Amino acid sequence: MGTTAERNEIIKVYDLIDRFDLHGKVRWLPSINKLDTGEVYRIIADRKGIFVQPALFEAFGLTIIEAMVSGLPTFAPKFGGPLEIIEYGVSGFLLNTSKPELIGHSLENFIQMCQENADCWKEISGNGIQRVHEHFNWQSYSRRLINLTKLYGFWRYAVSGKGMLELDRYSDLIYHFLLREKAKKL
Repeated sequence: MGTTAERNEIIKVYDLIDRFDLHGKVRWLPSINKLDTGEVYRIIADRKGIFVQPALFEAFGLTIIEAMVSGLPTFAPKFGGPLEIIEYGVSGFLLNTSKPELIGHSLENFIQMCQENADCWKEISGNGIQRVHEHFNWQSYSRRLINLTKLYGFWRYAVSGKGMLELDRYSDLIYHFLLREKAKKL
């Protein structure tokens, strides 16, 4: 089950669910078999649920991407990877998870938005799915990886003696043929 601190936090959540009679409205998901994650998220999305990742820091956010692509409006820490994944208020929401009341405030705002706009949940859900399909797929990941590899390879070559000389020539060429006239106009 995890650490004692984690266990204590889970107990607190279940106590709050009991105190505020939130049975059937809030679920603390334990570790889910990876093969079942998509199905569980889809069941929650079919009931117009949301996904909240209350971690203080999330390195990348695979669970966030999984929740978004399943159609769940997603709330995640603004510290770490989710900042790159979520467009705030468009495809999900970024949370300051340092204080529980800040998380609660964000969730209350979303509920209020959904009460004022009947399509709000559906819009955030659709935008989350679209965001993942457009920016977090194998094609874009592969392209970024190849570009970073080329950049690193060029840098390694450029810092060698011969590479430095060729880099200077290349920079001069770019300046004289592409930038010099533009620089004169400034």
